[in-house]
This record gives sequence, C-alpha cells and structure tokens, in this order.
Amino acid sequence: MLDESLLDAPDALARADRRGLLRGAAEAGARVRTAVRHSAEAGITALSPDGRPRAVLFAGPGLAAACVADLLGRLAGAACPVTRLRPTGVAPAAGAMRWELPGWAGPVDLLLVATTDGTEPGLGLLVDQAYRRGCTVVAVAPSGAPLSESVAVAHGLFVPMATAPYEEDEPAAASAPGALWALLTPLLSLLDRTGLIDAPADALEKVADRLDRTAERCGPAIETYSNPAKALASELADALPLIWTEGHAAGPAGRRFAAALAELAGRPALAGDLPEVLPAHGRLLLGDLAAGADPEDFFRDRVDEAQPMHARVVLLRDRPGGLTAAPAARELALGHDTPISELEPEEGDELETLAELIAVTDFAAVYLALTSGA
Repeated sequence: MLDESLLDAPDALARADRRGLLRGAAEAGARVRTAVRHSAEAGITALSPDGRPRAVLFAGPGLAAACVADLLGRLAGAACPVTRLRPTGVAPAAGAMRWELPGWAGPVDLLLVATTDGTEPGLGLLVDQAYRRGCTVVAVAPSGAPLSESVAVAHGLFVPMATAPYEEDEPAAASAPGALWALLTPLLSLLDRTGLIDAPADALEKVADRLDRTAERCGPAIETYSNPAKALASELADALPLIWTEGHAAGPAGRRFAAALAELAGRPALAGDLPEVLPAHGRLLLGDLAAGADPEDFFRDRVDEAQPMHARVVLLRDRPGGLTAAPAARELALGHDTPISELEPEEGDELETLAELIAVTDFAAVYLALTSGA
C-alpha cells in the first residue's frame, strides 16, 4: 500500500530514503557534467577515429547497463548495430557472471564495457578475449577497479565513472538513478567521435541543464499537485502500469521505467511501443485488470478488503505532432474504463527530451519505492 501522506512530507521522505535514491535522481545533471570532464581527461574528445566500427558490442551487469545498451542502440539507429552481450552464470553476483564475444567479433568491432562495480572477473576475461581478437576496448567503471588493469593490459581506453564523495566507501547500486548517467555519458562522447551519435559537448551540457530543471520540478519539496513525478506515483498506487511509448527516445525511457519500478519499488509493469502494443495489451483490459471488472455488489463494505489491482495506462511520448497512434491508444483505454497518465517532455533535441522522460519517471519510481516501504 502506498502511503500518500509521505509524498508531501520532505523530511519523512528523507528519513525513508536509506538508499539515497532521491539524492541520486537529483544529482543526475551533476553526474553528466563530471562524466564529460572525465571523458575529456581520458582523451575521448581528442580521438580521431579512422572510420566507424562494423559493430558495437556492449557488456555490463544490472539495470543501468541494460538501459545504456538500449539507449545506445536506439540512438545509433541504422548507422551501426549495437549488440548487448548478456551475462550467463549461476547467480547475479560479480564473481559468478560471464560474458562471451560472438564468433564473428574481430578487429573492426568495438567493445564497450560499463559497470558500477568493476570487480567482475568475467568482464576482465571478456576484455582479454577482445584483445586477442583484435577488438578495440573502451570501459567505464569506478576509478581503481580491477577492470581498469585489464583494460590497460589490452591497450584499451578506461574512463573513470563519475561518482559522488559519499560513494567512496560504498559503490553506487546499478539501479540507482545517478548510475545511468555516469555510465552513459562517456559512451555518448565516444560514439560522437566515431560519428555514430550526435552528442557533442554542448549537447551534453544541455542534457545536464534539462536534468537540473527536471529535478527542480520533481524534487521532494515540490507538492504533489505541481510535481509531475509525485502525481504519477500517486496515480500508480495499487495499479498495474501499462507503459505505452511513442517516439524515438520514448521506447528506452519506458522500458527503463518498467525495470526501475520492479527493481526499486517492487512493482510489476509492462512496457511496449505504439502502435503494435495496442493489440498485445488490449486483451489485458478485457479481464480482471479492467477498472470496471468488479461491478457487482457496489454497496458492500470494502474497508477490510484488499483492493484489487487494476491496469492504468502510462502514455510516454516524445513526438507530440505528426503521425501518431495516441488517439487510438486513448480510445482503447477509455473504452475499457482504464485511466490514462500522459507524459510529454518540453521541446528540445533528442537527448534533451530523452533526459527529461527518464528523469521524471526515475523520480516517480523512487517516490513509489519510498512511500510503499520498498
């Protein structure tokens, strides 16, 4: 059950935030700026590649790494395939996971490694395998992590992850909101130099500014009625979010939101892209998840009953004009008595709108986590 009284009690939210999730979400803009500086110091901005890689391979554990791979693949588009190497192993622990290069990987391919830990032996073995195959290796991980030594032996490029002073004794959790930007930003700078993504330093500064402005709008001191993240968290109380996305950047943001709800708040959610998600999720609105699924005995006392979970559509869009499936989505949801929450970013370039969607939904996931005791 969500304790909505906590939403407008900043001091109580701070006491409940034992994992520092609100602080991580608020510091996202600062992480981008620090990561840009670390990238420059590591030599990324001075690179002059001879050409584009044939393929980009990506490896890393956890929610943040999965989202980084998703974002890079969507932003690179048809320019170059981005393939995430999924780990195998008997447990999701640093010492148990292993990664393998595909058989076709070779000297014309680029391996990117991103981790908030850096102690994973499997990533060190992967870097060694890439070196023997002739792949170029670039890694982002905490400074001084064992992975940095493996990258140095492989003559690769290592970029220290942007961290906060309070994380020196305890590394950031992979699911923490700030971790995403600390891992993503150096790789955006790198792929900008290769010509796969348009992410120069001034564009990343705009991303940091947009993240700062969003944090001001969504912070714990802003009351629910004017706070889009708190309002979304309140609307999703006791609901199963069906996250429908439209637009180039909205898809990865929606998938991250679903993953963050599960990992941070312990809430199930389903995500899909418009228009193809409509028939897939439409069947969910015909059964027990529909808001009007239990009309019988309207006057019975429900005070002591557990409230059933009903679906609520969350429509994330970064393409407000032109050809759109949004009217069909609204018609389908409202036709089955299913409420809708809609979120669209302010105008800006692709990276800015992506940053705003991720920031608002990150804050919403954090508020759900704190107010439900997760």
